[in-house]
Amino acid sequence: MPKLIVSEAALTVNGLSCDRQAHPRFHGGPERALCLYALEKILELQDEGHPIYLGSAGENITVVGLDWAALRPGSRFMLGDEVLIEISSYTTPCKTIAASFVNRRFERIAQKEHPGDSRLYARVLRIGQLAVGQKIQVPSIKTPGAKTRSSARLIPFSTCASVTITQWTFEAPASQYRPVSLPAA
Repeated sequence: MPKLIVSEAALTVNGLSCDRQAHPRFHGGPERALCLYALEKILELQDEGHPIYLGSAGENITVVGLDWAALRPGSRFMLGDEVLIEISSYTTPCKTIAASFVNRRFERIAQKEHPGDSRLYARVLRIGQLAVGQKIQVPSIKTPGAKTRSSARLIPFSTCASVTITQWTFEAPASQYRPVSLPAA
């Protein structure tokens, strides 16, 4: 921990081809192939004073622009044009991510204590290639088919390099990330 940045990765039913879990009894496998977290949640936690940053809570996919609190087990969406995933459960935080929280209070992202602030596990329904900046397509509740949420995107999977995606710049190693204005093209 933390997870390291990659710009793209192949996704199998067991997770990202470049990712490994130290404790497969509790992490990984088909029902926990991905651990997702929202950039907006990371920034909220930073505003509370927590030293969390991308990848430090063990997530291997970080997204921006989704209604995070509305996601729950059974929610399905596409990552890019190939990958289809389904949220399988809320994660249970453990002591391996304690350094990301003030007073090592990793329970701050427990679903039972703070509904809507948990990371999410997902199973992979359709494998494929993932890349930073891909759109996330959320099925529409009102009409059949998929509706593209053009503001929702995949962002770097963790921290250890400098990457610019849309309007966000991340420089690592650092404990805090903030939106920045990009120069006009």
